[in-house]
Amino acid sequence: MNTGAAVQMRLQRAQALAQQGDLPGALAVLEQATPGERAGVQSFQVDLLKALDRKEEALVIRRAQAAAMPGSVVAQHNLASSLGDTGRNLEAVEAARRAFANGGDAPETWLVLARALSGCGRHDEADDAYRQALKRRPVYGDAVRELAQLVWMRGGGREAAAAPVLDALKAAPGDAELLTCLAVVLMYGGADPREAWGELTRRAREGGVRAAMVEMAAGQLALKFDPALAVDHARAATQAAPNTLEPWTSLAEAMIASGDPDGALEILRQLLAAPTPDQKVLALHATASRLKGQADALGLDDLEGLVGALTIDTAPGWSDLAAYLADLKAALLAQHAYQNHPLGQSLRHGTQTPVDLTLVDDPAIRAFFTAIDGPIRRHLARLGHGEDPVRARNSGSYRLKGCWSVRLAPGGFHEHHIHPKGWYSSACYIDVPPVVQAGGREGWLALAQPPFPTSPQLEPLRYEKPEPGKLVLFPSCLWHGTVPFSGDQPRLSVAFDIVPA
Repeated sequence: MNTGAAVQMRLQRAQALAQQGDLPGALAVLEQATPGERAGVQSFQVDLLKALDRKEEALVIRRAQAAAMPGSVVAQHNLASSLGDTGRNLEAVEAARRAFANGGDAPETWLVLARALSGCGRHDEADDAYRQALKRRPVYGDAVRELAQLVWMRGGGREAAAAPVLDALKAAPGDAELLTCLAVVLMYGGADPREAWGELTRRAREGGVRAAMVEMAAGQLALKFDPALAVDHARAATQAAPNTLEPWTSLAEAMIASGDPDGALEILRQLLAAPTPDQKVLALHATASRLKGQADALGLDDLEGLVGALTIDTAPGWSDLAAYLADLKAALLAQHAYQNHPLGQSLRHGTQTPVDLTLVDDPAIRAFFTAIDGPIRRHLARLGHGEDPVRARNSGSYRLKGCWSVRLAPGGFHEHHIHPKGWYSSACYIDVPPVVQAGGREGWLALAQPPFPTSPQLEPLRYEKPEPGKLVLFPSCLWHGTVPFSGDQPRLSVAFDIVPA
């Protein structure tokens, strides 16, 4: 058998396993490639490594490819992309520039460069690189969305953030991704929900668009003022994409908000058949059960057993926790490079670090992961094993799935939300304003209150008072938000998700 045929057979075997959800098995097939086959399977091997969060191993392959082909545009582009994935933004800028020097000019490379420049805090250059990508491909959804985000977080208003989206829509008025992006800018930029809904649905109607993502975006806006209308949009989304999870969770959510928890539970019970149930499905099931006055059959209303409130350990190299928190505070504040909260997330009136903190090379930030390790493991030991969807996944060990810092300004808060990609989520308080001590729960963490209207209105089942060094761990499927706070001092925290290892 010639090498080309052997490569194709190996790729087909790996692709079949990947389609079945067996990513480790697919990767193992590729890792068994002979020396002559390796070059032909490495692109898919990198894709699998990234999907498995093994980005450092993917980078090793990309470095070797670039070293073997220094004049290759593709190799330098791929290296820049992998360097960005691992937080090596300065190197990513250099690799992208080499791709251009080799003759490249693809919008994808301009996008990689823009992301790396943004990660370096070189915001003017990042803005220009995004616009260069759009000059080469005016309807480039990722570049449009990220440019709008950059403009907004740098302090631009809603109109400024929407401008690149509206420009792209002139070229493609029926593009569902762009319409959804416009809805996000309007929704999270503070537009009136009814007016934003009107703008979105008018444009969708004129463009002849009935895509599921647009219907779901319209439904999210309608939840704020007409839950029955949200049900209609969610039903339309299920018709447009009947084999996709998100439209069905949107329908269940809208049904709960419109006063039909029984109908929602019928849908949710079917969705719970997945081997690892979706986090939003779990959250909605608990909410619907609570509205019916019933205990959650899945046991997710056991907040006493599932939620942990601990104190982080003093990091090695510091004399006490207060000294460590002071240095950590300074290191975190240096990472807050923007003026506005991100679009499309729960944060309001504050800033969030743009780079995953696990990728930041700072002594105090690196030490944070040692300081939280003991408390996390103690909580998992206390949690134990069980049949509920949280305890059933407890292996006693964990790995991080993203980490970031939030600086809430006075008046700031988090909308109630869940973390769809986590198993356990967290809030670790680094510096808190005096008002949290005032007795009105200002700035406190609120658990188990849904983000949409219900009848009767459901209140939080538990509050946690922020204290420096306090770490609260809770299932990622548990609604959580922050009570707005007054005063003139901000609140600084770190959050992260974990999944079983």
